[in-house]
Amino acid sequence: MAYRFDSEFDYIIIGTGSAGCVLANRLSEDSDSQVLVLEAGRKDDTWKIHMPAALTYNLCDDKYNWYYHTEAQEHMDGRKLYWPRGKVWGGGSALNAMVYIRGHAFDYDRWQEEGADGWSYADVLPYFRKAESREKGSDDYRGGDGPLNVHTGDYPNPLFDAFIEAGQQAGYPFTDDMNGYQQEGVGVMDMTIKQGKRWNTAQAYLRPVLSRPNLSAETGAMVQRILFDGTTAVGVEYIQNGKTIRVKANKEIIASGGAINSPQLLMLSGVGDETHLREMGIDVVAHRPGVGQNLQDHLELYVQQECTQPITLYKYQTQPHMTIAGATWFINHNKGACRTAHLEAGGFIRTEAGVRHPDIQFHFLPSQVIDHGRTAPEVHAYQVHVGPMRQTSRGYLKLKSADPNEHPIIQPNLLSTERDVWEMRQSVKLAREIMAQDAFAPFRGEELQPGPDVQTDDEIDAWVRQHSDSAYHPSCTCKMGALDDPMAVVDSEARVIGVNHLRVVDASIMPSLVSGNLNAPTIMLAEKCADHIRGRTPLPRSNAPVWEHPNWQTAQR
Repeated sequence: MAYRFDSEFDYIIIGTGSAGCVLANRLSEDSDSQVLVLEAGRKDDTWKIHMPAALTYNLCDDKYNWYYHTEAQEHMDGRKLYWPRGKVWGGGSALNAMVYIRGHAFDYDRWQEEGADGWSYADVLPYFRKAESREKGSDDYRGGDGPLNVHTGDYPNPLFDAFIEAGQQAGYPFTDDMNGYQQEGVGVMDMTIKQGKRWNTAQAYLRPVLSRPNLSAETGAMVQRILFDGTTAVGVEYIQNGKTIRVKANKEIIASGGAINSPQLLMLSGVGDETHLREMGIDVVAHRPGVGQNLQDHLELYVQQECTQPITLYKYQTQPHMTIAGATWFINHNKGACRTAHLEAGGFIRTEAGVRHPDIQFHFLPSQVIDHGRTAPEVHAYQVHVGPMRQTSRGYLKLKSADPNEHPIIQPNLLSTERDVWEMRQSVKLAREIMAQDAFAPFRGEELQPGPDVQTDDEIDAWVRQHSDSAYHPSCTCKMGALDDPMAVVDSEARVIGVNHLRVVDASIMPSLVSGNLNAPTIMLAEKCADHIRGRTPLPRSNAPVWEHPNWQTAQR
């Protein structure tokens, strides 16, 4: 099909999230390649993004946020869950809590087994290291000169120490690096923060290279569809300032819109389940029934305890403390309570004997979070965010219509398996056990939630249905897999199966959800895919060893 194009580039990247910014940087390193990156949202140009402690402001603001909601969840009392996603340079890395967690080594070995050839831990560890510059220094696991600055928590609040000590009192090991040799245990968390400012992928990868003459970055560019000539992707159509623009891609188009936008765009462009596409009135380019399927997310909940000492973040809800803290940050980003998101302690444990690697994650916060931060804390309190890492529920995403501006149908089917219900119940019980240890005795007031009235399994299950929520980790909707897997959407080099010159590079191509937060793994996979796109030999595999609990088959801790 002959299109009339307004301009042409070698590569067109759709989305400036955790993956898109990496690709914009790496692909434009080749000075003879012309690169265009398109963002439907705006630049990350507000202090609310750059101040770590202000993160909840952006979760509540549809100016920087797609503001998605799921369908009513049958197994969660019919609740519709709020799923914020970044609509801004940096994408989710501009809205997230800045926690830098890679997941467990065995997650990537599982990817290899699931058909993602070349994505074992030995293959991906070098790309984690390439991306990272860890302030504490590099080693066999950690990088020292990458674009992504990683700061290890050092904020002086005795509640962080209490959590780490309580975890050890409960019988869990201490780990000095949950992104290194040993994930299992409790310890201090890493964060994507640099000199007191959020270090999202726009800051780390995109902004430093905007002066390159071969890189163009457009905002307010809402992509309508990918243009095909037969089964070859040849260009992109987008709307900017009310004008329809078509750009040609001489080499490749890379969709990096994330786990919701990328499958939506593929379907709008004719790549997906042919029956569904025809129902929507969309011409079929390639029948890939896996597009939008395999949707996975992490559920979590907050076990909250009142604090008997005035050392929580609640004091910053009142004046003059709020103004002083903000002013301190504006004067010197490296000082005061605003230089961190305060999720500085955490851990990974196993639900039961026979689980080989941790399947529960903790984030500890010396404050309350109420309704995604849309309601301010009410008292001095602390909480542990807790949830299972490898849920067995699977959902899907479908088009609501052929209108690119209409949000798709998001159906994660959360808590639809008995195992997931049991793991959430276990999460509550094991979190409560840690909160009850002696280390918290000087601070422990009454339990605010679940609360003393929630004790039996049935009561815990009911509370979980009513109060658990998304950890904002949707993924796996364009899964990577073997060519003979009918549900695979991309191959092991992120090329969309059944078409030419089109890749997907973002969290949607994960075959299955990793045991941890998604920002770091998404950056890693973009680094690795950049080498595939450029035709480079992959980095040499690592032989760094991985710790596992010596008695995991017979002991829970």
